[in-house]
Amino acid sequence: MKQRWQIFWHAFFWVFILLFCLAIARNNSKLSINDLLVIIVLYGIINISLFYLNYLVMIPRFLDKKRYGLFTLSIAIAVVVYGLGKYGVGLVFKQYVLMRMKGHVVGFGSYFVSSIFTSLTFLFLSSVLKFTVDWFLNERIQRDLENQRLSAELAFLKSQINPHFLFNSLNSIYSLAYQRSETTPEAILKLSEIMRYMLYECNDNKVGLNKELQYLQNYIDLQKIRFGNKAFIDFKITGKVEDQQVVPLMLIAFIENAFKHGVANMPRSPIRLLIDIDDAHLHFYIQNKKHNNNRDAVGGIGLNNVKRRLDLLYPGKYNLDIRDETDTYTVELSLIL
Repeated sequence: MKQRWQIFWHAFFWVFILLFCLAIARNNSKLSINDLLVIIVLYGIINISLFYLNYLVMIPRFLDKKRYGLFTLSIAIAVVVYGLGKYGVGLVFKQYVLMRMKGHVVGFGSYFVSSIFTSLTFLFLSSVLKFTVDWFLNERIQRDLENQRLSAELAFLKSQINPHFLFNSLNSIYSLAYQRSETTPEAILKLSEIMRYMLYECNDNKVGLNKELQYLQNYIDLQKIRFGNKAFIDFKITGKVEDQQVVPLMLIAFIENAFKHGVANMPRSPIRLLIDIDDAHLHFYIQNKKHNNNRDAVGGIGLNNVKRRLDLLYPGKYNLDIRDETDTYTVELSLIL
């Protein structure tokens, strides 16, 4: 279908040019409309054939393959052959083409030089069109390849999330089971709800913000079970959550790190988590007190993953501020949804 449209627009352009030339010649010539039509269409077909000979044959076969010598030779041969052909047509329509005022006839040399300039003009135009089309085509191919690369990279980054999260959660549940805690079944149930969300509801590029926040709440509940309900977190959500969309699994890494590397069992220093939604802007804030013996153990797959995903999915639409201070670790993320 696309090729048909290209043929249509090429044909439309040349018909328009021929009719335009016919109209100009009609106003400046005493020849009949039939004579002008024959001459302009005939010479038009000759020049157009040279245009496409270069566009479809000589450039692809020689210039694109860096056979510059053969390309130059083919141009020279085409100019000479078409010059001779045009002069032959001129002899057939001698009284219309070669005859000038006062009965003078244009000589072969003068006519041949003139035909060379005409042929070179059409060759130049076809070369410009070919280079322009190829440039846009290459740009589109490069964009497609880049999109495929980014899609593959995003798929890889997302594939890292599940094992990373599952590894940390299973460690927590193992700790509960090892202590023969009665909350182990509840923790497994919470984990199953979380994994169901990750496996079945996160396949789209974006999900409802309310679902993502419920997922975060389930994770926090799981951590509270792990700490024997001695995990203290001040979690607040403000603003309008409904009808908002967000890239899934983007915020969990920051919360994971707060529980993994921070102090969560001190009621006077709880993990502070605030999510505020203002129109299409999301502001995420989390702060935790640091372990004295674990000051530098922050980062890993989670943070590197989320930073890369932000670069790919929200280019120029986010601001991430991470402050690793003496006693506290703070993350602020502003995001245009």
